[in-house]
Amino acid sequence: MSGQVRTSQDRIRSFLQRIPFSFALAAILLAAAAFSGTLFGSANPAQLWGQGVDNTFLAGRWWTPFTALLIPQDATATLVSAGGAVLLLGVAERVLGTKKATIAFLATGLAGGVLGVLMQWVGTLTWEWWSTSASGNVTLDPVTGIFGALATASGSMGLLWRRRTRVVLVSFVLIFVLYSGDPEDFYRLLAVLVGIGLGIIWHRRNGASKHAKYALTFASSSHRETRTLVAAVVLVTAIGPLVAFLGSTDLTPFAFGSYLVMNDAGTSTSVAAACHGASPISRACIHQLARLGSHGPGMMALAFVPVVLLALAAWGLYRGRRFGWWLAVCANAAILFAWPGSFGVTRLMTQSGTGIHRPFNGQELNIWIISAALVPVGSLVMLWIKRKDFGIRAPRQALQHFWVIIGGAFLTLSIAYTLSALLVLKSLAPHVTAARVLLDVPHRFIPPHFLSGLVPLVLPRHSPVSWAYQWAGPVFWTIFVVASLWLLSRSSRTVSTHDGARFRELLRRHGGGSLGHMATWEGNTPWFTHDGEGALAYRVVNGHALVLGEPVCSPVRVESTVQEFLLYCDAQNFSPVFYSFHNSLLPVFGKLGWRHLPVGEESIIKLTGFSLKGKAWQSVRTSLNKAIRDGRTTVWTSWHELPLAATSEIEAISEAWLAENKLPEMGFTLGGIEELNDPEVRLMLAVAEDGHIEAVTSWMPVYEHGQAVGWTLDFMRRAPESENGVMEFLIASAALQFQRDGVRFLSLSGAPLATKPADVAPEADQAPSTDIAAFQAWLSRTLEPAYGFGSLFRFKAKFHPEYSTLYMAFPDLAALPTIGMALARAYLPDVSTREGVVLARTLGRKD
Repeated sequence: MSGQVRTSQDRIRSFLQRIPFSFALAAILLAAAAFSGTLFGSANPAQLWGQGVDNTFLAGRWWTPFTALLIPQDATATLVSAGGAVLLLGVAERVLGTKKATIAFLATGLAGGVLGVLMQWVGTLTWEWWSTSASGNVTLDPVTGIFGALATASGSMGLLWRRRTRVVLVSFVLIFVLYSGDPEDFYRLLAVLVGIGLGIIWHRRNGASKHAKYALTFASSSHRETRTLVAAVVLVTAIGPLVAFLGSTDLTPFAFGSYLVMNDAGTSTSVAAACHGASPISRACIHQLARLGSHGPGMMALAFVPVVLLALAAWGLYRGRRFGWWLAVCANAAILFAWPGSFGVTRLMTQSGTGIHRPFNGQELNIWIISAALVPVGSLVMLWIKRKDFGIRAPRQALQHFWVIIGGAFLTLSIAYTLSALLVLKSLAPHVTAARVLLDVPHRFIPPHFLSGLVPLVLPRHSPVSWAYQWAGPVFWTIFVVASLWLLSRSSRTVSTHDGARFRELLRRHGGGSLGHMATWEGNTPWFTHDGEGALAYRVVNGHALVLGEPVCSPVRVESTVQEFLLYCDAQNFSPVFYSFHNSLLPVFGKLGWRHLPVGEESIIKLTGFSLKGKAWQSVRTSLNKAIRDGRTTVWTSWHELPLAATSEIEAISEAWLAENKLPEMGFTLGGIEELNDPEVRLMLAVAEDGHIEAVTSWMPVYEHGQAVGWTLDFMRRAPESENGVMEFLIASAALQFQRDGVRFLSLSGAPLATKPADVAPEADQAPSTDIAAFQAWLSRTLEPAYGFGSLFRFKAKFHPEYSTLYMAFPDLAALPTIGMALARAYLPDVSTREGVVLARTLGRKD
């Protein structure tokens, strides 16, 4: 029975039809802004309706925490608030329902405002600088309640979107608190924290999800999701310096870095006043020269380089690239080391009263100098902890080309600036020598607020030099960004596009067995015979070349292909190991004198004469019939054919499954989300009556002479709230559809370390030795609590398959321990310390 997933347009239409409170609030905000006059630029209403320490407490306007939630500050705030009401509050209303969303908006908005004003008032009693400086501010901000409601709703979201919402929301409001420091930023942060707590309480009381126990604990996530979250945090931190610059505020320690790039940079009058008759040059003159040196369009563009680099790093991190990780580390390290320079200038400004609009306590400034390092330090710590998730490297040749381009650009621009400055040396101010020009060259590529201003800058008065002075840095960083985007677009695989296409063409022609498509996955390197008519795929781990599956070639060339590959391994000093192949290959290794042992059982369903009739199929038939009665349908599709909303839903299902298991995701012969994004892989989805995806399976093709004669099951995930039996429904539906399409068989893939049932006759002369069999039995029992391979194998037995043993062959029995270590690394290449501890505890658990 075939159905259809909901498109993004369907989801948007359904979303807009179910958020009446959000639309009503947007209308109220527009009406309130027009009625109060804030929509037309009037500032007087703020004193009557806005909240703040002086306005709420001293003036006795007790109603202001409520009215501040309903009246925007100005026309821009009105548009932002109305849009946020429809989009963000709409999400909260869709998740919580209208009644709870209304309560969450009012409760968190009032709590954030009241608690914030109270804390500010206590701060003014102790003469805390920020509280005293901001006590006279008046705030009108409906966004406080909108953010709080969204934070509340996150408690009732699925694990994937709960985590994403909280990470991005908390990071976003925290950045504004640190870099802007306006009272409404502080109120928003409090509202979000209150909302998270309220969401946890509501979710626990409802008991709506079996994942409620993860509300306060850290849940495992895939590499894909970790990359998304880390990239989001880095991107949010990039907004901070921009907020500080545009806000031109002096209310936070993080904002001081913007002083050297503000529009009131030094003028010729201020420089003359500070430097006239000064011998030696005074500190005030140095400061004014530094500010004048940061003036101009080129310097303005250069000031935003850290923002651009962090955004570029976020893109690289999202794609899992090691280059993006290094770029994020270097950018944050540079920001961290630049803060003392910014504060050195800030001290001068504090002493002279320039730029600082309120009295500032020098001791408190020292505290802020230390606290200002929190964002880059926190980012560096996060990046270090998650470094294993960013291991995708660019090809060596592409990296070499990148550094040649960057080095050439730096050298060319440096020489151009140096020569132009030396030609008009006498026109530079202050009077400088050629040596000082050479020392100033690196400054042309450094953002002006990264310089301490304690060394006089070279200031050109000649137009060609001025152009080089202004634009050498921006041109260099433009080249750097373009070259970086090119590097990030290079294939991260060691496999060239040409080799990958050749390997797939051989697969379509010769098949490569029921597991052959796994050889195309990331991490495997194709190898070809000298004439290109045979191939296999391998990966090198700890000196072992692990060959996955069987050679891809005509049957008469199997033995020669294996022998030619062994010669290649000998030349490369690799120790070859063939893994997960069928018994047809055993005679080849028997002639070589190799050892072999079974490593799993593959379950195969022959579709000729396949039927669900009979008592043996009753449980599967019951699941199929119940699903049809409940309005559940199947969709046969591919990842590229699905709308964005559907792929996001599949990702959420996968993340929930990973979080429930709390164990590192395995690879090698077990595919994940990344392996679904393949045009040759097909998906069978179980879709509920309302269009939501309940379960997903992926199927890899098995070719013969260019035709798909079989399909192999790989990826299996079901939503936490889906009913039991949905996976039986999917597999049975797939078998029936494949039968109608004329497919010969489907494979339920291999179950590692599984043993076929006792009533199934063993393959002759293939039993392993007693010692090896005992070792396998022990290993199977040990891994069962963690990954449930035995349980999965028993589940597949419901479909009454035929069994085909999978083997591993190797030349030396003494190498078995190191082979085991290599296989463990292949299955778990990036296991973290925390995941390793969880895995060890799980393996040690007694049933």
